[in-house]
Parts: sequence; C-alpha cells; structure tokens
Amino acid sequence: MKLLAEMFTIAPGNKDHRVALRCAVGVFVPLITLLLLGRLDLAIFASFGAFTGIYGRNEAHARRLSLQVRAGGLMLLVMFLAAVTARVDALARLSPAGTTWVLVGATTLVAGACSLVVARWRLRPSGSLFHIFAFAAIASIPNQPPLWQCMLVAVLTVLFCLLIGQSSRVARGRRSPWVSPKPVSLTPAEERAAWLESAGYLVAAGLAGTLGTLAGEWLGVGHNYWAMVAAVVPLVGHTTRHRVSRGLQRIAGTALGLVLLAGILLLRPTPWQTVLVIAACQFGAEMFIARQYMLAQVFVTPLALTSTLLVAPVPPSILLRDRIVETVIGAAVGIAVVLAPGAWRRLRSRRGTAAPGRLS
Repeated sequence: MKLLAEMFTIAPGNKDHRVALRCAVGVFVPLITLLLLGRLDLAIFASFGAFTGIYGRNEAHARRLSLQVRAGGLMLLVMFLAAVTARVDALARLSPAGTTWVLVGATTLVAGACSLVVARWRLRPSGSLFHIFAFAAIASIPNQPPLWQCMLVAVLTVLFCLLIGQSSRVARGRRSPWVSPKPVSLTPAEERAAWLESAGYLVAAGLAGTLGTLAGEWLGVGHNYWAMVAAVVPLVGHTTRHRVSRGLQRIAGTALGLVLLAGILLLRPTPWQTVLVIAACQFGAEMFIARQYMLAQVFVTPLALTSTLLVAPVPPSILLRDRIVETVIGAAVGIAVVLAPGAWRRLRSRRGTAAPGRLS
C-alpha cells in the first residue's frame, strides 16, 4: 500500500518552473537552429548536450556554473567516445550480433565509470542514466556526420546551456553572491558507497543489456539500451522501498507516456512541430522529475522517442513496442539488483541461526 501511495503522491514545488524553462530553451534553440540549417542529422548531439542544463537545479550561480561545467564536460567526453566507437573499423567488420554485444559491454563500462565520477563530483541528478543513454544511442547510429561537426554542435549546445544557467543574473533580485565553491572530497564512507553504487550500475546495466539483447534475438525487439537505462533507475534512492517504487513508476509512467506519444504521432507533426513537442516534453519532465517520478515519465517517454524519430525515423508501432518491452525488462532487473543484497543477508542470517541447532 505504501508503494501504491507513493506512486500517486506529489511533493511540493521548489521553483521547478524556472529549471524547466531553462531546460526547455536549452534544447529548443539548438534543435530549431539545426532544423533551419537542414542538419537534423546532428540533432542527437544537441539533445544530449542540452542535458547540461539539468544539473545545478536550484544552486547559487557560482556553484551552478561549477556543476554544469563538470556535467557538460563529462557528457562531451561520453559523446566523443560514443562517436568514435561508432566509427571503429573493427566493429564494422564484425557481424551485426557481434557489434551489439560489443556495444552492450562498452555501455556497461560507461555505466559504472560515470556513476563513480558523478558521485565524486557530487552531481545531482546522481548516477549515470543520462550517460548510458547518450553513449548507447550515439554509438548505435551508423553513417554519422563528420566527427568535428558532431562535436562542434555538442560543444556549442553545452556552452549555450551554461549561458542559460547564468542568465538570471541579469535580474538584480535573482542575482546570488558570487562565491566560488570549494571542492569537498568524499568521506571514506561516501567513497565506499560510491564504489558499491558503481558496482551496482555495472551489474544492473550489464544484466539488463544482456537480457534486452537476448529478447531482441528471440522476439525481434530492438533498442536494448533502453533496458539498460531502465535498469539503473531503481538504483537511486535512500530506501529499498523508494527504489522499488521508482522501478514500478518507470514502467507505469512509460506506459502512460506511450499513450501520449501515440496521440502525438496520430497528428503527424512536421519536423518543426516535433521540435516544439520535444521542448514542451522537456519542460514537463523537469517540472515533475523531482516531485513525482511516474508523472515525469509521462513526458520523458515521448521526449526520448520523438528525439529518436527526429534523427532516425522508424515505424512508430515498432518503436512503441520496443520501448515498453525493454523498459519492463530493465526495471525488473533493476528491482532485482536492489532487492538482492537484502535477500542475501537474510539467507546468511537464517543459515547462521540454523547452524548452532544442528551442532547441539
């Protein structure tokens, strides 16, 4: 009942509309610019570069800049590695199945490494969900534009988001004192927790990617990295109940989001209308992501899938099917990873209490 209640409870707002507006503008301006230039083939690099604006939500301007510079730099590195991975000649010589497994392995390493970096830099949102998504999505796109063009768009988008993050300083009443934040190292306990969390991301992403790939081979389902993204969702949270709830909310929110997306696709939006939909969904996602995760997913789902359709059009029915199947696989894996340590401790405890009885 507590899990069910949490799925239908919304926390009070905390100036979320400001963050949502910054993020919506941060993705809309680069995408509409690329549309006007006739270069939507570069849209995926702008979309992921715009994730920079998600960090430092309600921080003072100086700290927000510091956090967003780090977050943007890490995202640029992930995008660069993904673009290079897509171009490695060795991958092209492998069979399609071999390429898929290589990408699963590489994405799993990104999941663990970025989770550790994010923890050490104290970035919020925590974890490596965005980095998993960015790396796998970009690395799986064949025949990409020249690397310098991809990275130029990514860098310019990151810089634009940094400017947006500081834009409220022009309003005297909104200007916070410019105090350079001092870096705070992790305590030994926090360092240990960061390593354990990184291991959890490795296990969840790797297992979900494996099952998602096998499901693709058996059922004809694609986009296995969506399972990897969904698998790490339950790993964020302070309690086991909250983490399990996030996994369930991911599934329910995705299902509702697919209904919304189906309605949008029935309207057959033009490219510029699709860009507007992406910006609106980005606004909606940031309005609720910190307050009600299931509701946020209703916006995140069409946001992610319309971005995919903008770059690589595929039959919508296939896209909708792949999303729900991979999400269920990933969320189930993530919940299992969350529950496994507790189950193991209870099993060891029972064995420990049973052993003296056998000896007596």
